[in-house]
Amino acid sequence: MTGSGTGGGAGQAARGGDLRTWVVRRLLLGAGQTVAVVLLVFALTEALPGDAAVALAGDQPDPARIAAIREALHLDRPAHERLVAWAAGLLHGDLGTSLTSGRPVATYLANGVGPTVLLAALTVTLLVPLSVGLGVLAARHEGRFVDRLVSSVTLAVYAVPEFALGVLLVTVFALRLGWLPPTAVGFGDDLLAHPAALVLPVLVLLARPVCSLVRLVRVGMIDALASPYAAQARRYGIADARVRYTHALPNALAPAAQQLARTIDWLLCGVIVVEALFVIPGLGTVLINAVAERDVPVIQGLAVVFGLTAVVLNLGADLVARRFAPRAGVAA
Repeated sequence: MTGSGTGGGAGQAARGGDLRTWVVRRLLLGAGQTVAVVLLVFALTEALPGDAAVALAGDQPDPARIAAIREALHLDRPAHERLVAWAAGLLHGDLGTSLTSGRPVATYLANGVGPTVLLAALTVTLLVPLSVGLGVLAARHEGRFVDRLVSSVTLAVYAVPEFALGVLLVTVFALRLGWLPPTAVGFGDDLLAHPAALVLPVLVLLARPVCSLVRLVRVGMIDALASPYAAQARRYGIADARVRYTHALPNALAPAAQQLARTIDWLLCGVIVVEALFVIPGLGTVLINAVAERDVPVIQGLAVVFGLTAVVLNLGADLVARRFAPRAGVAA
């Protein structure tokens, strides 16, 4: 008994050490990705044609006026000096100041984050139960009509680009049937007070992620239900429902959890298209306006926030995947 207890304690200590090593490795990887995001964002914004000085100079710019504006905005400084100054500001939580309005970039984020987070939250809230439910349903009827129907519909919907699906939905449900508003114009920032304006944007954002996650859950469930441990559980007389939802489903959700994080990353990009299509005053609209005005600090601030969000989400997805499948998480 003493030897067994000692061995169990040693095993737990080893697992704890593996977990700490794994977490430290993931945190270091996240820090490296963050640095890479900052450098990449700066390099890409430097490659943009034109700058805010040209945009502010008007339709018939005077070279002397452009030079004066560039000097006033410190755009005449070398790139490495601007990179160091910008990175130093980021370390202190300062995202910079807009070149065109003089307002802090954080103000733009605060003004646009509400509609964007609302759209993303509603999409994810519907995405998880729909994906898991349809994936499990298809797996339970593998090879039969229900499975073929779910697979065919998800494949067809996934092939339609977001903007095309949005135009189709607006044409049918807003213009022809008149059931829903075609855009969010006139509703202001409080979209929750006008839920009808959210239906079409959420449907567009939901369409492709549901299709990819349903296929992952379906394949994972089929593999898990055919695994030796599931067969052994049935031989022990454990009910099929318990085998399906207690033993098979957690293992099937491990890859789906990581795909969900990538899906949320995609939502940050997809929401730009959707906000532009439905005229929603979120971060996507702020980014589009900043690009049109060559407002580099706003572009950089939004890009860094999006990039850091992706790093954090993927780190969280790794933790969730490790919770569902510890061996795979440690090996990753």
